[in-house]
Amino acid sequence: MEINGEFIKICKLIKGGIKVSMQCKIINRNLVVNVSEELDHHNAEIIRDKIDKLIVKNNIKCVIFDFSNTNFMDSSGIGVIMGRYKNIKNMGGNVVVTNINKRMDRIFKISGLYRIIKNYDNVDLALKDISNIG
Repeated sequence: MEINGEFIKICKLIKGGIKVSMQCKIINRNLVVNVSEELDHHNAEIIRDKIDKLIVKNNIKCVIFDFSNTNFMDSSGIGVIMGRYKNIKNMGGNVVVTNINKRMDRIFKISGLYRIIKNYDNVDLALKDISNIG
């Protein structure tokens, strides 16, 4: 695991040949998670478990989901975000999202996620705002 800001690629094959691919980067106790292509019922459990382990192991204060490479998210993806929000809020932290495309923006609006999770145009803006708060 890398803590100095370089991306670590996490890939894992699961049943049916489905490949789970994401990149994580830790910057000053902030975990940036870039999920590739889809966040759905096929890969949500593995992604959730990896994020949870990184949060505990590295005493993360904020999870930044970077959706710049994500094309699709279903209700399982919403569950991943909501669960991380609940867990990290209980530890005094926060969850934010960045680089939301139009399709995912609609999902966030309809689901009400924007009422509790802040959206930024990009990771740099999120990190800057978080550093000003903390």
